[in-house]
Amino acid sequence: MTVLKVVKDMARRWVPTRIWGHLRVMRLERSVRKFRAREIIHTYGSRKMTIHVSDPLALGWYDADWPEPSEISLLRRHKLKPGATVFDLGAHQGVVALILGDAVGPSGKVVAVEANPRNADAARRNRDTNGSTQIVVEAAAVSDQMGELIFNRGLNGQVDDGSGHWGTMRVAALTVDSLSERHGFPDVLFIDVEGYELHALRGAKKTLERFPDCFIEMHIGVGLEANGGSVQAIVDTLGDRYELFMSNESSEKIPIAFDIQHPMVKERFFLTAIAKLPAN
Repeated sequence: MTVLKVVKDMARRWVPTRIWGHLRVMRLERSVRKFRAREIIHTYGSRKMTIHVSDPLALGWYDADWPEPSEISLLRRHKLKPGATVFDLGAHQGVVALILGDAVGPSGKVVAVEANPRNADAARRNRDTNGSTQIVVEAAAVSDQMGELIFNRGLNGQVDDGSGHWGTMRVAALTVDSLSERHGFPDVLFIDVEGYELHALRGAKKTLERFPDCFIEMHIGVGLEANGGSVQAIVDTLGDRYELFMSNESSEKIPIAFDIQHPMVKERFFLTAIAKLPAN
């Protein structure tokens, strides 16, 4: 162990958590200021797009061609069709929203919801750069009730767990049902909310009664349990009205039938839920 590592460990033990979080945010913001913003051009799904990247995380995620995710291919075989409405919850900087926007076409709508104001601004810029006028960006977090949430200040934001490890900020919170009242009921829910997925579904009671197909990134060990959720609770919320599939980024990239006893369920994975019943 290096001397620097020993000093950092000692500092971490003795510095109060919120002060330590403030220092981490300062380092993060300094790295963003030093980053050279740029535009990159890649094929995402089936279309070449221009994406503005202004931080190291976005560059690491988006600076490569993306084949269409197999989960989106599965959704395309069902309700993700031209003219459909999609709620993209936890949209980051809008790249997935752009792929979904291509799937629904100019006659459809993608409502991209992102709590981090900086990421929401980037999503709007990427939407405008690529001429995807069917995308609407809402700067808010998704929860089980309207109001506000304490969010962290990380580049890939998350509802604060009470520790303040990555700093905090207040953001507006809305429910899926409130989005449905404003934009119409969705045909597809695409949920990637960094561990807050159960809260998102609890705020979607009326929407789920219309049986939208769903994609849910299950943040096992990285937020789901800390926010009072579990795989079983999410499966129970969906009920028996869905056929469930699971996949991940390594061993099972193509969705297979969901099995809660499968080893995949012990870590972060993707749950795709295809409605057995049509929308009312």
